[in-house]
Amino acid sequence: MSGAQPEKSRGRQGKAVCALLLATSIFALMRPGLLHAQETELRGEVSESAILSDQQRKARQLALAAQGQQAPAAQDDAPPRTYLPASAGAVPDDADTNTATGSIFDPQATDDASTDTPTPPKPRRRPSTAGQTGADQDKAKTDARTTGKSKKKKNTTAATVETTAATDDADNAATDQEAANRRALTVDSADRQKLDPGAERTAAIEGQNKKAEDDPFAATGVKWGSFVIRPSIEQGLTATTNGDSSSAGTSALLSETALRFSAISDWRENSATIDGYGLFRETVSGYPVHDAQGRIEGQLNVDLDNELRAIAKLGYEAVPETASSPNAIAGVSTQPLRQTIDGSLGVEKAAGKMQYKLTGAVSHDFYGDAELSDGTSLSQKDQDNTLYTATLRTGYEISPALTPFTEIEVGRRVYDQRIDNEGFERSSTRLGARAGLQLDMGEKLSGEFSAGWLREAIDDKSLEAISGATVNADLKWSPQRGTTIGLTGKTTVETTTTAGESGDILYSGRLTGERLIRANLTANAALGLDWRDYVGIDGHDRILSAEAGLTWWLNRYAGLTSRVRTEKLTSNLPGRDYTANSVYLGLKVQR
Repeated sequence: MSGAQPEKSRGRQGKAVCALLLATSIFALMRPGLLHAQETELRGEVSESAILSDQQRKARQLALAAQGQQAPAAQDDAPPRTYLPASAGAVPDDADTNTATGSIFDPQATDDASTDTPTPPKPRRRPSTAGQTGADQDKAKTDARTTGKSKKKKNTTAATVETTAATDDADNAATDQEAANRRALTVDSADRQKLDPGAERTAAIEGQNKKAEDDPFAATGVKWGSFVIRPSIEQGLTATTNGDSSSAGTSALLSETALRFSAISDWRENSATIDGYGLFRETVSGYPVHDAQGRIEGQLNVDLDNELRAIAKLGYEAVPETASSPNAIAGVSTQPLRQTIDGSLGVEKAAGKMQYKLTGAVSHDFYGDAELSDGTSLSQKDQDNTLYTATLRTGYEISPALTPFTEIEVGRRVYDQRIDNEGFERSSTRLGARAGLQLDMGEKLSGEFSAGWLREAIDDKSLEAISGATVNADLKWSPQRGTTIGLTGKTTVETTTTAGESGDILYSGRLTGERLIRANLTANAALGLDWRDYVGIDGHDRILSAEAGLTWWLNRYAGLTSRVRTEKLTSNLPGRDYTANSVYLGLKVQR
């Protein structure tokens, strides 16, 4: 009986051991599925695999104890088990080493007996597809498997290679399928061209259409320092019925030479312009004419502080007295030459809609001697005088296109010779007032016009003051592209040294038109009306003129020009009427 009891006891122990082994096997078989569930569970939930693994370890220790073997002591200082979420990029780089070695637990927490159970699939990080195509990922996995490297990398692409290198061959099919599903979409060719700044190709420069010039025959100019100079010279012949536009003039063939130039600065700030001309006429046949005239004028615009702008002008002019002038001397071979030096300085300021301009001007006229027919000369020094004026303009800007204004002018005319050769004291005091409108409508209409009253009181009480209405205008109107209509008007006080006469007021008006018929063909026309009202005597002059011309450009630098002109003066004073008709043909060269 005693022998049978130990046998039964051993039988019961054997059954217990078998039950424990069976339970252990069942738990071992269930372990891969539980670990797989850990990968797919929601982030933030605690996986049950950690709890099951503890139970398996305890069951294994009990089984070894039943067989008489001592289980290895658990290390108390073992680090806690690491939880790895399934989402890509959530595992820190420090965990890559343990992941690549084949276990999600610290290797010190297991022993050799762990090889009895199947190794669960390791949690994998989502492969990074930024800047890496599927072919690059497959190549990276192949290189990682052949080299067996498991070093820690610094970027996401290297971490992906290490993770894929840790998987075994049995996992390859599922891994490849998962990587293909997670592979980033490639950029197609159309999008790649949009992203690549060099993908868009421009047409050849030779094939692009050049922008047409507004005026292909305009002078290009010559660069000289900080100025662009546009010179021109015109040479031609004039056939006229009245050589010097006088009551005694006869027909003549004249050679005319005209020199003109303009210079414009190209400064970054401020601006300056210089304009000049010279006209020389010589008789080829017929009535003798020998005269020359010209003018040069410069203007400087400077922007000052506090919204101030300064405008300075300086000019010089030399013009012989015309035969139709009230100061013309009868019976001379050459009329006296009148020279003028003038300058002005103005300051402009805008204060809101108010505009102010103060201008001071000086003009000095001095005359040469007249050459008489007998070879002697006659001095004209008693006509030399200087005019000082100051003008204040005040304007109010109703709109950018309309600015009405008023002007007040005061001045003093001083003769070099206080008492002239006839015994008259010719110096005078000037006072004038005007009101007008300034227009600025771009290329369509621009300029200004004004009307007012002007009076010059002569110091000699025996002479009547020169006074009368004044009209001034300078307007340009372009009804359509290529057509320009201009209107100019001017009121001038003309002095004299004729005994008993004070002088006269001359009103001059011009209506001009220019039409661009073709790019190289320009037509122009002009109508003129002058009215001269004598002061101190009952006299007046009326001058009517008309002109039409054509300019045909052979190229940008040379062109043929022609014009016809008629002029007629009618006066109630004896010996002043005349008529002059002329035709001109010449060649103009410009740069």
